[in-house]
Amino acid sequence: MSKLLLIGAGKMATALGAAIAQSGLLPVADVTAVDVSPQARENFTRTTGIACVSDAAPLIPQTDILLLAVKPQVAPAVTAALPPLRPGTLVISICAGIPISSLQQWLHTGRIIRVMPNTPLMVGKGASCFAPGPEATDGDCSFARQLLGSAGVAHQVKEELLDAVTGLSGSGPAYVFELAKAMALAGEQVGLTADISLDLTIQTIAGAAEMLARRLGSPDELRDAVTSPNGTTAAGLAVMKEAGFRELISRTVVAARDRSIELGRK
Repeated sequence: MSKLLLIGAGKMATALGAAIAQSGLLPVADVTAVDVSPQARENFTRTTGIACVSDAAPLIPQTDILLLAVKPQVAPAVTAALPPLRPGTLVISICAGIPISSLQQWLHTGRIIRVMPNTPLMVGKGASCFAPGPEATDGDCSFARQLLGSAGVAHQVKEELLDAVTGLSGSGPAYVFELAKAMALAGEQVGLTADISLDLTIQTIAGAAEMLARRLGSPDELRDAVTSPNGTTAAGLAVMKEAGFRELISRTVVAARDRSIELGRK
């Protein structure tokens, strides 16, 4: 049975730990987390039921899968402080922007899976993509897909596409939150109370997303089903078209992707 060690016990690591425990992907006894923060350790264990300790060194010799879940700016120091990994250890990294080549250099292995998750992972609705390193096996990719799939959806892509993934789904929740804010404010402007407007906005977004998730139709088909000729929805959509809404979203995703590329070069 594989022993999994999470380095870092923040929100994303906690979400993955909870998903592992709930899905039964690995026995809880075979999973441990490490974090320097007592508060993070306490929260992780309370949420997941998985042990969380302060020192990784004694656990590395028994570790088959190392999940690196620390902030990217501290990743070099954290990996440098680790003892040498066991030969054949699989490394899964959710550290944003850190390329496989850097992880190889720091950890002296090519058996790596680099992941770009997003924050809805914390509520079991993650949208993640992963890219395998040069020594990662089909079995490693299958495990990564199961792990990430236990908290949402997961797709394998080439590493060079992870910047595009960052621009779309990695940063995407913020775009939806901004849309939600705009809709809620618009509701207030036409006379609704703030509470009712926000509640209607949240349920509208959640309901529309669920219709898409159930594949009740393509985005175009579902939009057209709501839109009567010369009706209220048509009037609203005409304003969006005139304002170049789709072009704005395209520019938003491209800007985030390009920034991800820039940060990856530093």
